[in-house]
Amino acid sequence: MKTLILGTAALALSAGMALAQSDTIRMGTEGAYPPYNFINDKGEVDGFERELGDELCKRAELTCEWVKNDWDSIIPNLVSGNYDTIIAGMSITEERDQVIDFTQNYYPPTESAYVALSTDVDVMGGVVAAQTATIQAGHVAESGATLVEFATPEETVAAVRNGEADAVFADYDYLVPLVEESGGELTFVGEGVPLGGGIGLGLRESDGELRDKFDTAITSMKEDGSLNELLVKWFGDGVTTY
Repeated sequence: MKTLILGTAALALSAGMALAQSDTIRMGTEGAYPPYNFINDKGEVDGFERELGDELCKRAELTCEWVKNDWDSIIPNLVSGNYDTIIAGMSITEERDQVIDFTQNYYPPTESAYVALSTDVDVMGGVVAAQTATIQAGHVAESGATLVEFATPEETVAAVRNGEADAVFADYDYLVPLVEESGGELTFVGEGVPLGGGIGLGLRESDGELRDKFDTAITSMKEDGSLNELLVKWFGDGVTTY
């Protein structure tokens, strides 16, 4: 899963950020990471997390409003109160958990992967693209490869196609449809790399009551099989399920 490397701006926790006494919850997402979340032809948030989030709010008896926010500022804007949750393909990490809170995961731990134009690419010593402020970018920086960062996931793949990078390193499930639809242009390189602890909803640390409501809803979806149904619907039969 995509995982954000926290900047200093995210550490500026504001006082008194407890959830307002309202049943309307603002769901913050990126809207640029299909099939997790994307903007459809009607200009609306769509994807796995839109369908999941709406169902979670229904089970928790909450009303959802969806808010789009760029990835690199998604945690600071949660902390400052611009929305109440992050539901944006965000992996649970120890570093992030020091600043915000998480529900249990609603997507099991998975792998990140390298994709290139050829399997002969040296992903440990070449130039590798990754989305900025992600744990994938951090992994590349520590691997010995030359890291080039881009603001959006689309730009990382474009960098491989136009020769700016030898490979892209990103979430495996994001890359699968791109490889399948490339007609053989793109290919996976090497083995997958396990990163993160699964995807969960991010919340302010002061919003424990809201976290508990969403945890209860996630548990109910795991128990009745509906979460697995959504995973298969959006990611295919090969997806890891609960």
